[in-house]
Amino acid sequence: MNKKILIALGAFASLVAVTALALPTVLHKAGLHPDYQGEVTGLLPGKKALIITTSHGVLAAPGKNEGDPTGVMASELTHPYYNFLRSGLEVDVASIKGGPIPVDPQSLNFVVRTKEDKRFLDDKVLLEKVESSLAVANVDFDTYDIIFLAGGWGAAYDLGQSEVLGQKISDAYFSNKQPLIGGVCHGVLGLVNAKDKRGNILIEGRRMTGVTDKQIKELGIEITPMHPETELRKAGARFEANTAFLDLFATHTVIDDEQRFVTGQNQNSGHTTAQAMLGLLAERLQ
Repeated sequence: MNKKILIALGAFASLVAVTALALPTVLHKAGLHPDYQGEVTGLLPGKKALIITTSHGVLAAPGKNEGDPTGVMASELTHPYYNFLRSGLEVDVASIKGGPIPVDPQSLNFVVRTKEDKRFLDDKVLLEKVESSLAVANVDFDTYDIIFLAGGWGAAYDLGQSEVLGQKISDAYFSNKQPLIGGVCHGVLGLVNAKDKRGNILIEGRRMTGVTDKQIKELGIEITPMHPETELRKAGARFEANTAFLDLFATHTVIDDEQRFVTGQNQNSGHTTAQAMLGLLAERLQ
């Protein structure tokens, strides 16, 4: 092969490699998984948090069983988990069915994974919790101070369809413990079946956020059975969100007026949503 061609190919390969290595930094600076800039809540000894995830691991049209692997988005589990852990909370992990939780492999790709995701991959304790998650039906929600619903595409298939989860959220809301209830992205779908004591939708009239219809369209993944913005609006929530040139790079966290629900817009909102919940919990102890 001509020497000039070899040199050109080598230069091109080097350019591709440098670009690939730089891509995570470029995306981060554009707004993907922003660093947390707010106050970090101190230790809250004796408090407990429950993180709930999907059990669904296939991205396919409703009724179909074959498709790309999906599940919980890693950062939507790891960011709240390590925030809660840092404040001294005991953290349990549950899923709709219990047992192994599917973690979306794309969310662990080096281009998008965060330092918390990397920590998770070496964390034997959290890995075991993810491999042997509690089944929602078997969990006593009344023992927790924080209940957090993680998202990811898998959550569109089972969190909003689970009558058990809806009932558990309803019971927890009215319990003596009065836990803070929150979630991010598709995780907020787990709130749409919760009812008040008169049978009305619990989140009706409340300020809330979740992943936008715009972001779903921009990512080209509209085959999932439920979309958070659509479902929250349908449930009567007062939906709000931020936008960007692509909503993948936007973020927003909302505390409802009663300060019982804290919701985050998307995969970028895990830190702020978790810290907002911890901050409210700390205020209760003052």
